[in-house]
Amino acid sequence: MATITDLRARRDALTAQRSSGVARVSYDGKTVDYRSLAEIDRAIEALDREIAAAEGRRIVRHVRVTTVKGL
Repeated sequence: MATITDLRARRDALTAQRSSGVARVSYDGKTVDYRSLAEIDRAIEALDREIAAAEGRRIVRHVRVTTVKGL
């Protein structure tokens, strides 16, 4: 299993590449080609979950739904 430092380094590399618009990321001598920004976003979210799990915390997302009858 990767350490928190390794996971953060991968996340930083992905974040930098996402902001530059390039879909190729290199870290630790490895290169990964992504097809779209959505794929990079999913990889960043997965790394965020792994980092949170390694630190012993959970990522909680809330969705609130409100409705109005419109009368």
